[in-house]
Amino acid sequence: MASLSRALHVAANCPPWRPAQRLRLQALAGAPGPRAEKNVPYQRTLKEEAQARGPSQPLPSTASVVVIGGGSLGCQTLYHLAKLGVAGAVLLERERLTAGTTWHTAGLLWQLRPSDVEVELLAHTRRLVSQGLEEETGLHTGWIQNGGLFIASSRQRLDEYKRLMSLGKAYSVESHVLSPSETKALYPLMKVDDLYGTLYVPQDGTMDPAGTCSTLARAAVARGAQVIENCPVTGIRVRTDDFGVRRVAAVETDHGSIQTPRLVNCAGVWAGAVGQMAGVKVPLVAMHHAYVVTERIEGIQNMPNVRDHDASVYLRLQGDALSVGGYEANPIFWEEVSDKFAFGLFDLDWDVFTQHIEGAINRVPVLETTGIKSTVCGPESFTPDHKPLMGEAPELRGFFLGCGFNSAGMMLGGGCGQELAHWVVYGRPEKDMYGYDIRQVCQTPGRFHPSLAAHQRWIRERSHESYAKNYSVIFPHDEPLAGRNMRRGPLHEELLGRGCVFQERHGWERPGWFSPQGPAPIQRECLSCRGAAAVFDMSYFGKFYLLGPDARKAADWLFSANVSRPPGSTVYTCMLNRRGGTESDLTVSRLAPGTQGSVVAPAFEGDGYYLAVSGAVAQHNWCHISTVLQDQRFRCQLVDCSEDLGLISIQGPASRAILQEVLDADLSNAAFPFSTHRLVRAAGHLVRALRLSFVGELGWELHVPQASCLPVYRAVMAAGAQHGLVNAGYRAIDSLSIEKGYRHWHADLRPDDSPLEAGLAFTCKLKSAEPFLGREALEKQQAAGLRRRLVCLTVEEKVPMFGLEAIWRDGQVVGHVRRADFGFTVDKTIAYGYIRDPSGGPVSLDYVKTGDYALERMGVPYAAQVHLKPLFDPENKRVKGIY
Repeated sequence: MASLSRALHVAANCPPWRPAQRLRLQALAGAPGPRAEKNVPYQRTLKEEAQARGPSQPLPSTASVVVIGGGSLGCQTLYHLAKLGVAGAVLLERERLTAGTTWHTAGLLWQLRPSDVEVELLAHTRRLVSQGLEEETGLHTGWIQNGGLFIASSRQRLDEYKRLMSLGKAYSVESHVLSPSETKALYPLMKVDDLYGTLYVPQDGTMDPAGTCSTLARAAVARGAQVIENCPVTGIRVRTDDFGVRRVAAVETDHGSIQTPRLVNCAGVWAGAVGQMAGVKVPLVAMHHAYVVTERIEGIQNMPNVRDHDASVYLRLQGDALSVGGYEANPIFWEEVSDKFAFGLFDLDWDVFTQHIEGAINRVPVLETTGIKSTVCGPESFTPDHKPLMGEAPELRGFFLGCGFNSAGMMLGGGCGQELAHWVVYGRPEKDMYGYDIRQVCQTPGRFHPSLAAHQRWIRERSHESYAKNYSVIFPHDEPLAGRNMRRGPLHEELLGRGCVFQERHGWERPGWFSPQGPAPIQRECLSCRGAAAVFDMSYFGKFYLLGPDARKAADWLFSANVSRPPGSTVYTCMLNRRGGTESDLTVSRLAPGTQGSVVAPAFEGDGYYLAVSGAVAQHNWCHISTVLQDQRFRCQLVDCSEDLGLISIQGPASRAILQEVLDADLSNAAFPFSTHRLVRAAGHLVRALRLSFVGELGWELHVPQASCLPVYRAVMAAGAQHGLVNAGYRAIDSLSIEKGYRHWHADLRPDDSPLEAGLAFTCKLKSAEPFLGREALEKQQAAGLRRRLVCLTVEEKVPMFGLEAIWRDGQVVGHVRRADFGFTVDKTIAYGYIRDPSGGPVSLDYVKTGDYALERMGVPYAAQVHLKPLFDPENKRVKGIY
């Protein structure tokens, strides 16, 4: 019998040139590579069942939905489709249910994660496996509620756990921060003398993968769905409709085809191969993920599951033994994913796994003399941003993804399966939780620009880093190291030479801040913008043209505000979904028909609009608009010129004086009012100037052809030298905009936050009779009263806040903070979050104004003041040039 200490000793003394696969311990012997014969911690491997040939039942000729893959997500999605009353849903599994990665998963469920969306998803999974399925079917899923314990070996880690505890209060998740001695009393076998504390969540637990999936399948079949095993998919037929849109037509197998308009790719590490059948990019990679199962440990029974993030190890209770695993800094790729792999495992690479043994023995010393019963090393899929791939693929209508779960598919499966089923049936998730719309944690496959989704080196490097950082404390403003400089703006090298520190957003390098001299660069940039002027390179913004005969009809339907104003006007507006949730906020500029044919002034007939959207969600915007155009069959073009145009924004009291030296146009209020745009020449180059501000100051945006960006930027800097012009980045924008109360999509605005709830009713043309997407939902919400509102809160203490803090009102938790930052002009910490009335009634303005508020940060409440108007320039004078 091999012990953990013996494995550690052998691995440590292995010559550096010796392949890890040659390490041999008596209980771990076997051939390298994947093999179904490997011993696993189950009484049987299901090998005999997996070798069955031929489909388990005849294939239907048609299906309303086909789910590909019988793992956690496939079974959850099928179950929730059937629960919605979908008739004729079919699941196809190439081997047997759970044969891919689900069968060997640890099955852990932790209720608290640093994402409010994931907390919602996990809550649904837990309700389903601990209660709902058993009540429906009479079958036990294998749920064991033994609690969860997070270990803090550093003060920063304990602070992170306190942050999770505060978030949990907003979702009624019971949790407790324990001292080392309290931890020892709860878990006597644990070493605690090196701990700062722990976070204990009593209602955490584990699921049995096989029991959960089989119960889901039985419940789905009872509701009319079909589960067909031993039926590999060999092809996907695609048709092109009369408008040139590619759509799913059928799924092909060796045993026949099934005509279907919709399919869901839940094939896990094999999802890329399924995507290739239909020409859909699936940006994920397969990696080895391992744990070992110990022999019996006296006294371990009924102990909670443990995550020691600092040691990168987890300890899962398995009867009277433990499963020990974690996430390595040097994970192993599965280079060639085999389509014959089923109920199989890899040999464990002890060189890689050693760090987990060290961490486990340090935390539970009895493990040093405990034997190893078996090892489990199987494939898992990982994505570049550590978020699952969910939603309809932008390349193919009717092709949905439910894959890339970064080894969390079992615990997220219930919530994601429910939301994905609603997405398939209704074209959207059901709850759009927390503003969530699932697209915020998982987002759509379209979040990746096509140049990245097809870039294997970038996918590989970023996924590798995401895996390695899985247990890391992710501090605010953390930036990835891998896969950088994929997309760079025309001013990149110039700004780098001026001391720019860049942030990465979906492949783009954008200016974060400038550090040419001294400390506190963000404060300096903010105060310079308020006192003189600042220039912001916003070239990473998405820039689209909407052109053609039906462009006006499309714009009237797409945008909540009236954008069909005279050419030369620019309107801030939202795009909504059918539930009235906000898919985007953006600016739309009405164009006059022209014949120039340049990138800054395209030639077109009919109507035309120029759209500018945040670069972090540009691909999401593109996919949303394209889908609406296809569904409504509007005859117009959506043209992406994001790579062809730069965007230079000059903001501040001195911006007019600076630009008057650069532009050949009268910039007075009368000649160039706020929310208008014109074609002008800047230092001799044709540009489109928009008088707008996202920081609450007098200012203009210059939309410049890429080749002209550098000379225009240098001309602006030369003119600004005598006026105190400084370079500034997005960290300054965040601070300046929160002072002004401007909304950020993905934080203040998400796809189930309506403009009415977010205080953006002025962007909605509800006083007109003009129909627009989401109007009916807004009217119903308006009539019923708002059940939540976005509010601004400040605290006097100089404490940093970053979001997820609990909001207290009159001694009750009424919400949590979505976004927070420090406002250097007002000298306060500012937070925005949605609040509800715990009684379930409407949230009136009187309700907002009459409470006593506090913000709980890391378990400590801070008295807060609520504000109904922007903190900075509430009269909105400065954007109009009134100083």
